[in-house]
Amino acid sequence: MCTVIVHVPTGPDEPVRLLAVRDEDPHRAWDPLGPWWPERPEVQGVRDRRAGGAWLAADAASRRVAVILNRADVLPIDPTGTAEPPRSRGRIVLDAVAGRSPSDPPHTQGFNLVEATAGGVTVTMWDGAAVRRVALSPGIHMIAHDDVDDEGTARIVAWRDAFPVPAADDERWWERWLDTLEATSAVGSTDDRAIVRDNRPFGYPTLSLLVCTVALGAGVAGGMDVRYAEFDQPGQWNRPRLD
Repeated sequence: MCTVIVHVPTGPDEPVRLLAVRDEDPHRAWDPLGPWWPERPEVQGVRDRRAGGAWLAADAASRRVAVILNRADVLPIDPTGTAEPPRSRGRIVLDAVAGRSPSDPPHTQGFNLVEATAGGVTVTMWDGAAVRRVALSPGIHMIAHDDVDDEGTARIVAWRDAFPVPAADDERWWERWLDTLEATSAVGSTDDRAIVRDNRPFGYPTLSLLVCTVALGAGVAGGMDVRYAEFDQPGQWNRPRLD
């Protein structure tokens, strides 16, 4: 039940900005943002140690970023135990930053895949019935476990309009978004509106663990800036240091 907030600018003279909050079982080991794939030295990301894929990855050569959010589990349970098990969703992220977006129905559980370049942002949605892809229009968007800007998702309804449009020349744009994220924490981590979350009351063993921010495009040194910080305690707000 991760959350991603994106600002798509109106023109090419402003960067794309993205903030992602990762929700995962804190007992499932991960590696922080880094170059974890020797065969892909240009890629850094947040790696899932169990499956070897990425939650978020950034390719410095192509200046592509991708992050994946889980949707509801949609593949039917095989009572015989003979069907091929679902593949890890983390490899989809590594494919995406190599320019290979999913097109055929993937043999995975449901996901929302956010892909960003300096030219814009797309979201690929797999719900078990069809692969759908949308290009995001200029403005602020929010993605969680359902569709983009979904009006049935409590945190999107409560907070999407609270994230300010960053100024084009604001080099520390994420600070104002962290201000908003801090304000959202007033509802508590188990409220359905929460962004920094404890999902256990909803039947999931996941809590918010970390934050990543991304800026891509005009005015960004090197064309891409990716930052990472963990919360001091899973599912509990403290202001991440993204320096």
